[in-house]
Amino acid sequence: MVDYLVSLAIYTSIFALFALGLNLQWGFTGLVNFGHVAFMTVGAYTTVLLSLKGVPLFIAALVGGGFAAILGLIIGFSTLRLREDYLSIVTIGVGELIRLIVNNQDLPVGDKWISGAFGLQSYPIPLAVFRPSLFSKFLMIGLLTILAAIALWQLFLWVKNAQPMLVGDGTRKIGSNQELISRLGVAVVFAILSISVYISGVISLYNYNPKSGLMLISLIILALFFWRLEILLRSPWGRILKGIREDEEVPKALGKNVFAYKLQSLMLGGAAAGIAGALFAWQIGAVYPDSFLPQATFDCWVMVMLGGAGNNIGTILGSVIFFAYDALTREFLPKIIPLDDARLGAFRIMVIGLILIVLMVWRPQGVLGKKEELTLGK
Repeated sequence: MVDYLVSLAIYTSIFALFALGLNLQWGFTGLVNFGHVAFMTVGAYTTVLLSLKGVPLFIAALVGGGFAAILGLIIGFSTLRLREDYLSIVTIGVGELIRLIVNNQDLPVGDKWISGAFGLQSYPIPLAVFRPSLFSKFLMIGLLTILAAIALWQLFLWVKNAQPMLVGDGTRKIGSNQELISRLGVAVVFAILSISVYISGVISLYNYNPKSGLMLISLIILALFFWRLEILLRSPWGRILKGIREDEEVPKALGKNVFAYKLQSLMLGGAAAGIAGALFAWQIGAVYPDSFLPQATFDCWVMVMLGGAGNNIGTILGSVIFFAYDALTREFLPKIIPLDDARLGAFRIMVIGLILIVLMVWRPQGVLGKKEELTLGK
């Protein structure tokens, strides 16, 4: 059970980072990207190929993120001056194009070249051969404790900020009971999951399992990116992105270079997806072209829409909901519905689609989103 929770935490944190990149592009800037998996593919393959050449793993991951950002630059230069639908069409094509290239292209592995269809295996993974001393174990547990404490504290502040405050005449100043209740419910779920992952992580780190080291790395990277992204989005840069999402003619009238801001958003979101690709490659231990099907982009959109566009906490919540659903249905659905694996997988995807339809009718802005943050219908 401990190893299962650790693995689930790794996948959730990786795809939360992946989804934060898409949320920056769509939720905050209004860029419709239907090929987000292309950035993950570039990040994963770049990291693996460089690490096989002896490049240190974290430098390889940063280069992978940089290459993904360059891909965003190339896509942006070719589409962002055109109508909005061109970006969505081009990103779909680029996602499949890159997957087909790595599937059909020979890849350099050591002193020989192998067919991309065979995938890449036996590459270095962080902390795989690490044999920590007792001090190192307690140091890693301390880092995990700090992350858990920060997460719980931020949840507390987030709920506290939704509490209704009264001015002298007794009218509400900020917040509402409905907002407070929704935030409190989300915070309770997050807190329970955080404590469960923390306990599992402590046990796994103390009895050292390399996956627990990867979990710690993934959570640290997610926390750092979320922290810096929140600061950026509260700055004038972030406000301009929101202005572009609402009506790009207004920032243009104020003298802002809308094209440059769109390009920056596309590149930063792509870099996040590229680093998520590196983490994903380390988690699965072998990368194949079919590891990066368009389904990954669909899953990412589900996460963003579930949590709420334009809300980074909502995006992480959407990732948690998605992987909780995935884990529960994998475990219990075969016991309820007697289907083979292929039909069961299709049924699970069908249920996700049904949930999205219901959500779009009942609450189109997502669990934590706001209707004014939506961009598809503008």
